[in-house]
Amino acid sequence: MSLERLNQMSDAGAAETLRTCCAATRWVQGMVASRPFESVEDLHEKADRLWPGMTTDDWLEAFEAHPKIGDVSSLKAKFANTHDLASGEQSSTSLASDEVLRKLKYGNDAYLEKFGFIFIICATGKSADEMLVRLEERLENTRADEILNAGREQAKITHLRLDKLV
Repeated sequence: MSLERLNQMSDAGAAETLRTCCAATRWVQGMVASRPFESVEDLHEKADRLWPGMTTDDWLEAFEAHPKIGDVSSLKAKFANTHDLASGEQSSTSLASDEVLRKLKYGNDAYLEKFGFIFIICATGKSADEMLVRLEERLENTRADEILNAGREQAKITHLRLDKLV
């Protein structure tokens, strides 16, 4: 899709399209209102300006649209419009050993139980082993720290998805 096309879409169409990059309603509404985008750089700058205004509830809404690492099928059933993006982002989990995948599942379950939301990490370029190390490190944090960490990871993921979009 071109920036021109995104700029020309109806508000509803642009919102639906941008929601595939980040599912937080506040962010989507802000991006729709920020059009037109003059360049890819402008698109990213406007996305960045919206992050400081996000509340915990906004972040949680964005996190809800993600699959657990190594569990892409959960997203397919729940959020079909982002399945292709998430599948590519998590492709390194398909190369992982059964032991690492089992540990990722156990760690994700522990993370969800402790923090109340799934482990969010920008998986692009990371091996399953590296994601497991990061997961285990972050399990030691407080919930407040993890909202911030996951929010930073969400922003990275969103930027990658914006690049794929345009």
